[in-house]
Amino acid sequence: MPMGINFGREVCGDFGQAQAREWLVTNGVGGYASGTVAGLLTRRYHGLLVAALQPPLGRTLMLAKLDDTALYGDRFYSLHANRWADGTIGPHGYRHLERFALEGNIPVWRYACADALLEKRVWMQPGANTTYIHYQLVRATQPLMLTLKAMVNYRDYHSNTQADGWRMTIVPEEHGVYVSAYPEAVQLHLTSDRAEITATHDWYYGFELSAERDRGLNDRDDHLHAATFQATLQPGESLTLIASTERKLERDGETALKLRRAYEHKLLGLWHSNRPVDNRDIPAFANQLVLAADQFIVQRSTPEEPHGKTIIAGYPWFSDWGRDTMISLPGLTLATGRPEIAQSILRTYARHVDQGMLPNRFPDAGERPEYNTVDATLWFFEAVRAYYGVTEDDDLVQELFPVLADIVDWHCRGTRYNIHLDSADGLLYAGETGVQLTWMDAKVGDWVVTPRIGKPIEVNALWYNALRTMAKLARIVGKPHQEYEAMADRILARFTRFWHPELGYCYDVLDGPDGDDASLRPNQLFAVSLPESPLTAAQQKGVVDTCGRALLTSHGLRSLDPNHPDYRGTYGGDQRQRDGAYHQGTVWGWLIGPFVLAHLRVYGDPVKARQFLEPMASQFYTHGIGNLSEIFDGDAPMKPQGCIAQAWTIAEVLRAWLATEIEK
Repeated sequence: MPMGINFGREVCGDFGQAQAREWLVTNGVGGYASGTVAGLLTRRYHGLLVAALQPPLGRTLMLAKLDDTALYGDRFYSLHANRWADGTIGPHGYRHLERFALEGNIPVWRYACADALLEKRVWMQPGANTTYIHYQLVRATQPLMLTLKAMVNYRDYHSNTQADGWRMTIVPEEHGVYVSAYPEAVQLHLTSDRAEITATHDWYYGFELSAERDRGLNDRDDHLHAATFQATLQPGESLTLIASTERKLERDGETALKLRRAYEHKLLGLWHSNRPVDNRDIPAFANQLVLAADQFIVQRSTPEEPHGKTIIAGYPWFSDWGRDTMISLPGLTLATGRPEIAQSILRTYARHVDQGMLPNRFPDAGERPEYNTVDATLWFFEAVRAYYGVTEDDDLVQELFPVLADIVDWHCRGTRYNIHLDSADGLLYAGETGVQLTWMDAKVGDWVVTPRIGKPIEVNALWYNALRTMAKLARIVGKPHQEYEAMADRILARFTRFWHPELGYCYDVLDGPDGDDASLRPNQLFAVSLPESPLTAAQQKGVVDTCGRALLTSHGLRSLDPNHPDYRGTYGGDQRQRDGAYHQGTVWGWLIGPFVLAHLRVYGDPVKARQFLEPMASQFYTHGIGNLSEIFDGDAPMKPQGCIAQAWTIAEVLRAWLATEIEK
């Protein structure tokens, strides 16, 4: 597979740039590996094996890193890098890094040691908490001896380790060692296809995590040197180290690499075979979107759906959220030619509907799902509609229709958090003090930053779209549809309340505790971009033009008008500062999708609409390599922030890219 994303020494040898660019590989069950181009740890979430011990959650850091050193001729080359608690950096292994590239989703480091060239690859086995680290001596005029120090841990990925005398058990086994953090812990197996292995027990104290320091969090971590792997490579030979929670696995690195490449080729094959236009015109950008999309689709088994699926909202720290899952589903599954995964996700979430609400979040520790969202449930209707539009799967509609009908009934009579239909105008009301129900859900302690109590515009646009969808689905399953049509007609007649004729755009929230909120936010775009729009053509144009002039950036839309007194143009600082800016001006990448679709609806010009997506391609190189970030600063140059890889950003950019495609 060709390397589409790569950097030379101009980035790799520049410490500031090399530590700012992060890579990610995933395993489809919630586990992952992630780090920096420079090779040093900057986040508590970095590691070569962050295993999902209770898929898709229970994420536990098990192998933090490898300190790798090459002896070539009579010279040692340290290939790794560390930053220590006193601020010093040592060694500076990135200085030997001649090239970094993505080979599909596989990161590749190419180290130049005199006339020797050593390549390192990292990937995970799909469906297993297993990471492969593969070294190959591509070029040399004499043997090269490689020494790898395995730094292990055993902690929740949200926490830090202060060793304080912690003794782990390290036991030799065939082809490696296993590490047991304590008797009840899941064992980590470190094996190799050819290395000599020496078990040890030596804590390294005071790794400094600069990204956590910048977030106002604990920035110190300790890791245990548990074993050393050593092998001498002749030119052309390779060495593989495997970190896994499983004892039996494929030890042949070349075979495992072929299987991983075949997996990615299959993903692209599905995508290409389901496209309606000539595949010869697909840019590398679109192919990378498809490969990135797969990283978020993970297993969530239930007794009724043992092979159930869900969507991780973002890496490295988010779990699966109902809202993010439903918004992302069309782009990650349907657009990529994988409707069977969409079906599994819809079934999985349908089984968790409670009092007419979809769960907002499945907690990391496996407690009861949280039901504190008004819009995730309404996005469920749109996901079902999109799925049926691709598959015409009458059986699934028949299966889900009672759940959908029950959701409508609960919303009409009222459910949690004062979510209810207002009999006066047919609009949906939601919210109460101290609770954040919409996607603008930042909360610090008791402070709800954007409470949006009342009738939020995107909630009612979704409600209208859901009722029109229900009328169509009712016809498919042979159920009465007139009541859903009547409710939708009533909303259509009263939706004009959202229009502010003097300002030329829509109110963000009606009937709130302090009246109507005319803050200019991007939420009104959904009243244009959803399949069923309750706005007139003139109003749709007003929304698109106003949002385009005030909120649009190269990387998404600002969450608040820069002229608003509460606008925050940069995202950073401690949690209160960060969350205070999260929806008060911060740019959200996923919103570029609804904007492009709304623009396409208003202007009917796919070429011009696609131009708004083009700047996102450069983001593959800047933050999460081969991925798209969660958020960006509101002020130029809109620096990427938050998660390095966000499901709905990838999904909506891909969906909008397809919507603006022109058949030739």
